[in-house]
Amino acid sequence: MKRKLIAAVGVAAMAASVAACGSGESKAAKDPKDRKETLTVWLMTDAQSTWPELVKDVNTQFSAKYPGVKVNVQYQQWADKTKKLDAALAGDKFPDVVELGNTETMTYILNGALGEIDPKKYENSDTWIKGLKDTCAYEGKQYCVPYYAGARVAIYNKDMFKAGTGSDALPTTEAELTAALDKVQAKNTKDKAFSPLYLPGRYWYAAMSYVAAYGGEIAKYDEGKKEWKSSLSTPEAQKGITHFVDLVKKYNHGDKTKDEQDHANVMANEKTALLYGNGWEAGSVIDPKANGNAKLKDKIGTAGMPGPDGKALPSFIGGSDLATISKSKVQDLGEEWISLFTSEKSEAVLAAKNILPNNTKQLEPLKAKPETAPIANAVPDAWFTPIAPGWSAIEKKEVLELMLLDIIKGKSVEEATKKADAEIDKLINESS
Repeated sequence: MKRKLIAAVGVAAMAASVAACGSGESKAAKDPKDRKETLTVWLMTDAQSTWPELVKDVNTQFSAKYPGVKVNVQYQQWADKTKKLDAALAGDKFPDVVELGNTETMTYILNGALGEIDPKKYENSDTWIKGLKDTCAYEGKQYCVPYYAGARVAIYNKDMFKAGTGSDALPTTEAELTAALDKVQAKNTKDKAFSPLYLPGRYWYAAMSYVAAYGGEIAKYDEGKKEWKSSLSTPEAQKGITHFVDLVKKYNHGDKTKDEQDHANVMANEKTALLYGNGWEAGSVIDPKANGNAKLKDKIGTAGMPGPDGKALPSFIGGSDLATISKSKVQDLGEEWISLFTSEKSEAVLAAKNILPNNTKQLEPLKAKPETAPIANAVPDAWFTPIAPGWSAIEKKEVLELMLLDIIKGKSVEEATKKADAEIDKLINESS
């Protein structure tokens, strides 16, 4: 299975180069103070822009034990990180530690790129958030360390809701929410492109949240046959998909064929009163550096997103993990650096910045903090994509997005979900 997956992602050279040199020299000295290697760490730019002091402090702690080891932190962009990583792993100049989004980890676990880790070496590993821990595990072994978590929430313009309903608070039930959205729409009839709720048609994360709300799943694992089976054509999943598409058609008056990548900018341009996004995107709405609108400062709120049947809408559990590269010759140093970077002390720095920590112990206080309560409370009941070997291939084929577009354009839910099930099953089986 691993050989097939390596070929599928185009990094077959990775397996052949396991014996190649890493970014550091081979460990020759046992005394920490005599180590002279280089440890290369790839982090995403979030760390550079939002918690640079944490990176600096951890490097200081690390250097105190290993004064002769150079830590080379290189910051990456989400848009091209995996492409750069695949190219690096196929050669002999690669990072020793890498940050991965939790939807990216399985590909690298299966192609043998990540080193196995011992959870006992990491603080609070007994309370790691399950949605992150599971993305690091395969066949009873752990291949990465949870870093921080994320969840989706309702992000809304308080002034628009107050003008429409008399209250700047988001309603707590979907029935009350849709009634409020109708009133907000009535206040904004002059702008034909205004969407009281902006749900893009290809926003599959949101669509699958509604599937989860009705008890459906993207795919299920058959213990008897030891295989994954797509389940989008089940009644539960179809109800959720129908519910999502109905909301898109009723409230999105913009381009329904888009995805959610620029929805924060839609809100920044005051073309919507409500969107469903990552908690941090509330900041993007008002941040000029992210094409946001500074004039909306103090006007943007977050809350739990109301879902069907009077319940909160289940959120996708997002976040990042940290891993060592299996062919690195300084894996032990990488493990120590990760241990410091994900310690209770380090996670407290993230929590102080309203970033969800990697464990439920430190998450608990954030559930009562007004700024973080909506997103922190969304984590325990969050859903995740199938932890199946072929899932990365499925995402690349955009099966879910195409299914949603077909339904929006008029294809029946029954026909579209049946087609998607067949495509997902084929992709999973090809990768197993």
